[in-house]
Amino acid sequence: MRKSESVLLERIVTLAEESMNKIGPEAFINRELSWLEFNLRVLEEAENEENPLLERMKFLAIFSSNLDEFFMVRVAGVREQAFGDGAPQDFAADGLTANEQLRAIAHRTQELVARQYRCLREIIGPAMQEAGFKLLRDAELTKEQKKYVDRFFHERALPILTPMACDPAHPSPRYHNRGLYLGTMLEHEKGLGPKQLFAVVQVPQVLPRVILLPGESSGTVFFVLLEELVAARLPELFGGFSVKSWTTFRITRDCDQELLEQESDDMLRLIEERLKERQRGQAVRLEIAAKADESIAQRIIDDEDLRASSQEPGVTTYNEVYRIDGPLDLTGLWELYNLSGFEKFHDKPHTPRKPAAFRQQRDIFSTVDREDVLVHHPYESFDSVVDFVTSAARDPRVLAIKQTLYRTSGDSPIIRALMDAAEAGKHVTALVELKARFDEANNVSWARQLERAGVHVVFGFLDLKTHCKVSLVIRNEREGLKRYVHLGTGNYNPATATSYTDLGLFTADVEIAEDASALFNLLTGYSQGHRWKKLIVAPNDLHSRTLELIASQKALARSGKPSRIFAKVNSLADHQIIESLYEASQAGVPIEILSRGICCLRPGVIGLSENIQVRSIVDRFLEHSRIFVFGDGEDAEVYLGSADWMPRNFFRRVEVMFPVLAGPLKERVLKSIVPIYAADNVRARTLRSDGAYVRDARAKKQGDFRSQVAFVEEASAANEIITKLPDNGRGAEKKQSLTGSRPGGSSRSAGAQRQNRSRSRKRQS
Repeated sequence: MRKSESVLLERIVTLAEESMNKIGPEAFINRELSWLEFNLRVLEEAENEENPLLERMKFLAIFSSNLDEFFMVRVAGVREQAFGDGAPQDFAADGLTANEQLRAIAHRTQELVARQYRCLREIIGPAMQEAGFKLLRDAELTKEQKKYVDRFFHERALPILTPMACDPAHPSPRYHNRGLYLGTMLEHEKGLGPKQLFAVVQVPQVLPRVILLPGESSGTVFFVLLEELVAARLPELFGGFSVKSWTTFRITRDCDQELLEQESDDMLRLIEERLKERQRGQAVRLEIAAKADESIAQRIIDDEDLRASSQEPGVTTYNEVYRIDGPLDLTGLWELYNLSGFEKFHDKPHTPRKPAAFRQQRDIFSTVDREDVLVHHPYESFDSVVDFVTSAARDPRVLAIKQTLYRTSGDSPIIRALMDAAEAGKHVTALVELKARFDEANNVSWARQLERAGVHVVFGFLDLKTHCKVSLVIRNEREGLKRYVHLGTGNYNPATATSYTDLGLFTADVEIAEDASALFNLLTGYSQGHRWKKLIVAPNDLHSRTLELIASQKALARSGKPSRIFAKVNSLADHQIIESLYEASQAGVPIEILSRGICCLRPGVIGLSENIQVRSIVDRFLEHSRIFVFGDGEDAEVYLGSADWMPRNFFRRVEVMFPVLAGPLKERVLKSIVPIYAADNVRARTLRSDGAYVRDARAKKQGDFRSQVAFVEEASAANEIITKLPDNGRGAEKKQSLTGSRPGGSSRSAGAQRQNRSRSRKRQS
């Protein structure tokens, strides 16, 4: 048989096997329900008594903010499919229709919200009281406190408040998205207006939600909520009327609007116009006090065209009304979390360490020229990334800086450095992604400031979000122009870099630098045709290359050779990737998935996915890094990237997956970072085939191991060792040999360091 015929026969057999093993919808977990289980894991951290008290309260606030965005985007999208006129019906891989999804979402969300407020009322609330946080009602205020509250109301609140009557002459106002309102039924005997009146007032968002009060007890914080303060003074606000009943309520609106559906001569202006439309989106959720006057509740439900639970016995409908037994909008708890003087109720402070490679007395470019550097945030400081850009801005030998910006902090040193560089005459280009959801307004502001400073600002593509994290510096050196690159898994945001786990790579690798230049040419000028050497780019070939990498491990397993797949992502939802993983599992490939949030894959199904383990870690820091390992042992390919395994990342965003090539860095990922994550048996949960997550079972003789604590300890130990050692020429090699790794990790050898330096010199030549 000729070779071509043999290959063809193999392909026919493969296709036959694939058709016989066609994967049905039961093999997939619904995306939206999977996300709700992620938010449950957040709630479990609020319930976890091992966490300090204020950290538990923080998780309650995060649960609420997560749920807000879920309704504004995901539920709104499914709702449009279910009820929108002419909206395409997008059947999920799990087979549920849009209507079925909505009912399942509502049922599960009602359960989770009820559990959240039980946690607040029965666990965290009493613990807060015991710890010295005293929430008071108006009737409980002392004479001094009441005097203070009255003064606050008249001096700071009353000038802002706007009482709004709702009658034929004054139609119901357009309630702001996520705004907190008081609804009240009023009566009076004489004067202007009807005898009975429904009216509303918005609780001012420009004032603090938590009003701190004077008190005599040391170590105790007395406070009242702003809405309670206003509610107690409604008769004054609506003079001449008596208050028959009042309630708090809150509307969540559809924000799942495509900001750019058409060509525009001015993308910046179009974005600004579309942002205003968000406040006019369809209501998708009503939160209202559980004891609210039913007439008030029904008035709001009717005005906003919301769907409430059916009164018919045995009829299950989609319920968009959430009756809350407690204060609405627990994101306000952040104000208590940020109070000073209660450090004992917080996690032990963590100071990020300076990466070992950057502790030498040399500039950052000399260091990166000498060796690739891998930085693990927040355990290692984000200052190195800031220094990379600020040093480039100051360095007279730097000619150009090119930078992607997706999300950044309010007072960004990186943006300031870019503006300084442009004003100094350097060629500076910034790709500002205007479509970064819920950060659009910030990015519009940054774009205008950068333009005024002389930065060449580009907004990317109309139909693609630029989500990759790339910084490119071009420097004039003795040998000619040299390019330095930073690639990351997280945003150029110094604020979130202290609470998100991410990885960043500094390199002067010639081929990576050429690819980075080609990427910016694509982003700024649609330049195409570049043959990518090291970077894997979406939407170009990231999806196909990922499938190829999975297939390569399947082929190894079928030939009896060692194989392995490890993927750390935020979400796994792409059905083709999932099907490919199932095929690899059937071939015998051991697969480890660490997915913080969504996972639509069902692990542990006999004959389908028994070789796949899926785990999730929710802990102090938000797990955000993306790590990919294909292969077992020294021949494994290691990649980092900005993309999750989701259709949007593969096909609707510009993403970059980049290799870790330097031996010591690759070893660090394989023998330290990945094993530490794998060993977590404290904050890790394992996904069962039924879609539920359970905490890892611990062997009796196995001690508790918490990955984030291990990373903190590792960074601290490395810092202590390094600061005690002299820098005598062989210091760098000695330092690396003493840092060690855990568990199963190995220290970096001097030989490996020399190999890395040799590789760096070859790149220069």
